[in-house]
Amino acid sequence: MLKLKGVMPALVTPYDEKREIDFIALKAHMTNLRAARVSGWVPCGSSGEYNLMTDEERDSVLQFVKDFALPEETLIAGTNAPSTAGVIANTKRAKAMGYDTVLLAVPFYTKPTQAEIIRHFNAILDAVDVNIVLYSYPAKDGVEIEYEALDALADHPRIIGIKESSGSLQRAIGIATRYAGRIQLVSGSDDIALDFMLWGADSWICGPANCMAKAVCDLDRTYRAGDLVKAKEIMSRMWPAMNILESGKFVQKLKFGCELQGTPVGECRMPLGL
Repeated sequence: MLKLKGVMPALVTPYDEKREIDFIALKAHMTNLRAARVSGWVPCGSSGEYNLMTDEERDSVLQFVKDFALPEETLIAGTNAPSTAGVIANTKRAKAMGYDTVLLAVPFYTKPTQAEIIRHFNAILDAVDVNIVLYSYPAKDGVEIEYEALDALADHPRIIGIKESSGSLQRAIGIATRYAGRIQLVSGSDDIALDFMLWGADSWICGPANCMAKAVCDLDRTYRAGDLVKAKEIMSRMWPAMNILESGKFVQKLKFGCELQGTPVGECRMPLGL
């Protein structure tokens, strides 16, 4: 099983003044993140506005990130779509580029039942030889990947982790204890990231890494080094910003934060506004 570790930015997608993908800005942005010693890359997730891009645009971003990445950096492609067939098609193209792992939420807008969720992910596993990191984000998707579905999927060798973004520490603890050694817990609730680490999350797919990469990487490395007191201090300093990000307009705030840090990535595409 691929071991997920460290901070992997859920990359924003830079746009120019015409709202076209700005690959020059993306290269500068990723170079800056690499300097903070991130462990990998997660393009075309929700922070990357994947649902506001064409398939061709998404493929161009995935290819750019694949070409930029170093051999030791983990690559996880966002290949979500509103239908199972669309996810399979996106995932096949990502696999052909060299992505062996994908990040998948439940299909948006559909609010599937747990039985439908199980059937959806099994169909993808049958169709494409990739690892899957599940993404449970009920506030955005309208449905949680519940224990019923996780129980059914946990022993598949290519279901390797779950990015848990419910914001519930109880849920994170439940996953960590119920699926220990079977599904890796991945931090996806940024304002309680240290709590996730305490309960066994060795990796963090992190939107705020776009605009505060050094701080989140320092937190991760400090905790791994065993200095919990200093880790709590770092988390305490970051928490107000994390809380602001979680209060709404998440992607817009990430992009504004990048501008404040000196690596502008443009504004979001409509319908997202300031």
